[in-house]
Amino acid sequence: MTFQPTITIEPFRIKSVEPLGHTTLAERRAALERAGLNVFQLRADEVLIDLLTDSGTGALSAAQWGAMLQGDESYAGSRSFFKMESAVQRITGYRHVLPTHQGRAAEHILFSAVLTPGAIVPSNTHFDTTRANLQLLDLDARDLLIAEGREPMREHPFKGNLDVQRLEALIAEVGRDRIPLVMLTVTNNGGGGQPVSLANLRAVSAVCRRHGIPFFLDACRFAENAMFIKLREPGYADRTPLEIAQEMFALADGCTMSAKKDGLVNIGGFLALNDDVWAERCRNRMIPIEGFPTYGGMAGYDMEALAVGLEEVLDPRYLQYRLDQAAYLGERLLAAGVPIVRPTGGHAVFVDAGALLAHLPWHAFPGAALSAYLYEISGVRSCEIGSLLFGLKHADGSDAPAPNELLRLALPRRMYTRAHLDYVAEAVAYAAAHRHAIRGLRFTYEAPVLRHFTARFAWAETGERGGGSVEQVLARQLVR
Repeated sequence: MTFQPTITIEPFRIKSVEPLGHTTLAERRAALERAGLNVFQLRADEVLIDLLTDSGTGALSAAQWGAMLQGDESYAGSRSFFKMESAVQRITGYRHVLPTHQGRAAEHILFSAVLTPGAIVPSNTHFDTTRANLQLLDLDARDLLIAEGREPMREHPFKGNLDVQRLEALIAEVGRDRIPLVMLTVTNNGGGGQPVSLANLRAVSAVCRRHGIPFFLDACRFAENAMFIKLREPGYADRTPLEIAQEMFALADGCTMSAKKDGLVNIGGFLALNDDVWAERCRNRMIPIEGFPTYGGMAGYDMEALAVGLEEVLDPRYLQYRLDQAAYLGERLLAAGVPIVRPTGGHAVFVDAGALLAHLPWHAFPGAALSAYLYEISGVRSCEIGSLLFGLKHADGSDAPAPNELLRLALPRRMYTRAHLDYVAEAVAYAAAHRHAIRGLRFTYEAPVLRHFTARFAWAETGERGGGSVEQVLARQLVR
């Protein structure tokens, strides 16, 4: 008889602890008022459990701390760079590796060096900084997510897949010359942290090869995606996450990566690619923006930590724990009757705020309203993924809604225990039970780019449902 545990334990021990920021209800209300009801504007010590993002917020391992002591801060030829370069090349197979301070810098360098205004860049879903970098360069970001990925409660093993037929149709419609690059985000953060199958990667790659279009991955959560393939895609159960990741990268021509996710570091990123001409352009663009090619935007000790992190992240025991942690929180929320994106993704649980707060129209930003209310009652910080973050502007300047109104509960890596997640689940369940008390938000300040970071709001008046006349509200709901 063999012992079969029913839970997945953390594959690590805790050696250092940090006190949490306990606050009172009155203190949280005052903090929200000062922040303009935008949780991005809160001070970290006012937050009890911080699920705003999983980007750069995880815990470093003992091996990473030890490696950092060996950091070589030489301006040129740093040995720490060559360690990082070797780690990246082992996984991706790409010849050229350009270190950057984080993923958005890698995106900007790539787009500004090789793309021209007016070009179209298709993806499954461009996330916020990718879309912003494209728009700032007068490039057209097109999302071609499969239909299942746009339905939060629908079960599908690979809801991050790109719709290959729509990609073919787009190429036929606008011509290959208008599409100099195809980019696929793994996992698909904007669609609920959902994975992309190897079959879909293979199909997208085949289309790009046939039309001579370079194919890149936004690879910030590549290891989680590889583990989903191992668990869900037939024929890969006996393959290691490293082997699957290597196959993923082999289907593309390059990648950008925010190493603050599956690099397991607090800062850093890179651009990696094979094309020698593009690499030279990107390197020349990188030097005046980020720095010399053997440090870019990173310190030597950060490159040391990343080299170790890229090895640790592909441990199947860690990845199983990582995916199970999100699944556990998702199960708790479903048991409480809270609608979430199903199945749960790798790095977060996404609440369907549009369904939960059906009394609020999209332009009242139900995800952001739920985020503010959740912080007020519990001290838990989360992030809206909806029409505030993804909303687009019509030609006349009016807003257009996002496909879904979501609230993301992003899980920092190796940070919180199951008891923390139980607290979060209870807080969200309380918010759901009192959902009709949650009012919409209206802007008091809106930035022109990446507005969710710095926006300020006021609660809509009772019965206002986010502002505007009845006719405007009805018209906006019809658009949705």
